[in-house]
Amino acid sequence: MNKNDKKILKLLINKKPTNRKDFFYHLKKISGQFHQAPSTNIELLKAYHNLVKSKTLKLNPQIDKFLTKRAVRTLSGVAVIAVLTKPFPCPGKCAFCPSQKKMPKSYLSNEPAVMRAILCKFDPYKQVAMRLAALKMTGHSTDKCELIVMGGTWSVLPPKYQHWFIKRCFDAFNTKVAKNLTKAQKTNETAKNRVIGLTLETRPDYITPEEIKRMRNLGCTKVELGVQAIDNKILDLNCRGHKVDTIINATKLLKDSGFKVLYHMMPNLPGSSVAKDFLMFKKLFNNSNFQPDMLKIYPCVVTRDSKLYHWNKQGKFKVYSDNSLLNLLIKIKKIIPPYVRIVRLIRDIPGESIIAGNKISNLREFIAKKLKDQNTSCQCIRCCEPKEKDLVIKSAKLVVRKYSANDGQEYFLSYESVANNKRTLYAFLRLRLPKLVNTKLIQQIPDIKDSALIREIHTYGKLIPLKSKTKAIQHAGFGKLLIKKAEEIARKNGYKKMTVISGIGVRQYYHKLGYQLGQNYMIKNI
Repeated sequence: MNKNDKKILKLLINKKPTNRKDFFYHLKKISGQFHQAPSTNIELLKAYHNLVKSKTLKLNPQIDKFLTKRAVRTLSGVAVIAVLTKPFPCPGKCAFCPSQKKMPKSYLSNEPAVMRAILCKFDPYKQVAMRLAALKMTGHSTDKCELIVMGGTWSVLPPKYQHWFIKRCFDAFNTKVAKNLTKAQKTNETAKNRVIGLTLETRPDYITPEEIKRMRNLGCTKVELGVQAIDNKILDLNCRGHKVDTIINATKLLKDSGFKVLYHMMPNLPGSSVAKDFLMFKKLFNNSNFQPDMLKIYPCVVTRDSKLYHWNKQGKFKVYSDNSLLNLLIKIKKIIPPYVRIVRLIRDIPGESIIAGNKISNLREFIAKKLKDQNTSCQCIRCCEPKEKDLVIKSAKLVVRKYSANDGQEYFLSYESVANNKRTLYAFLRLRLPKLVNTKLIQQIPDIKDSALIREIHTYGKLIPLKSKTKAIQHAGFGKLLIKKAEEIARKNGYKKMTVISGIGVRQYYHKLGYQLGQNYMIKNI
């Protein structure tokens, strides 16, 4: 940090910059007056926070906004912390999956998240602590965090390791070591870095009532399922080891337990075609047996240490041309329902590791431009988030979307506005009214018996610290309004109880709304 940074910041604030370009123009000019190059964002943030702490400057959200590095990381309302488990054998024999030595199945040593894990020797505490420090250093709030555990099939890891791993993560968020996981979770309810959601990834054929109970005990709220395709011939050819019926059963069990369900889908698998892929994506939302809440679309790529690599060398498999793939993804984006979020469009695999397949790293932006050129847009949740837009919250209206899914009724309640044919989503809630719930599932999780389920509630916009009084979307009261509406719908449908699959760090919020902790869910008589 330069000795003049505090003086430069004071002068800079007096200029009242209105946008990032204006801010950095004045920064460069003022720094020149002190005969120095502009300091880095990190250095300036440190100086700014010191000035605020000493009460020399008042808190200025605009300065935070201009100096925050990669602001997109928390514009969805949460800080995402991804960690990786250590290598374990995987039961899968999938043709497309690389098996690199000393790496979790399907992961490569030069992927960014993997490199961080290796640096930390796969210690979950160190991985979480490193990400929290990096986010804070670059100006991001970490009050509300989503923990994503990667590493392949979580369900086959030894239970003792699972328990240890999650506890170590919570200890890192709490910055203190607890005696056991239960105490670590209790501490996190009021911690500075609260875990508002926990994601685990696994295979559909490992989802059972018993496994769901274990996941819930750990605090899991979302499950990523390696689905890849919903065609038995394609699944068989790629050695997936399960059928489509297994995917359908797993999805229903998870939704009836209140979980959010994310499908990994893989266009361009051996045995498929552009036409088949498109029909499968249409089927995801036309057939009530599927209806995932979120998608990660990973176009198949050929990497070494996989069966597919040998098939490709022998001419038995060819990837789609860039143009064919792009046109397919554009068609898919056009049919995504407004209650689904496309989380990712490609795996974060470095180009040098891809023998054949897509190498366009900014594929999402490329496709968005193509859609704009066609005077259309994707209606998925991510594409309609407000991000850094100047918002007129008063224009937001309640929208209720109802659809059948997995032997139940789903309601997607949202506050949104439309301007110039562009939808902006401020907040949403997923309500499930289940039917014919598996008896064994109720035995494992009695909290869900005879209950309507709130599976997700989310408010978008820049992450606002929990104690902040800043006027923003996250503090506009949309969450309470959505919960009130969900309770009203449930009552009209004959339900007397509402159950919420709450993240550990959100329990206090539901307590204030009259919900009490059952075994692992927040419950309220309505």
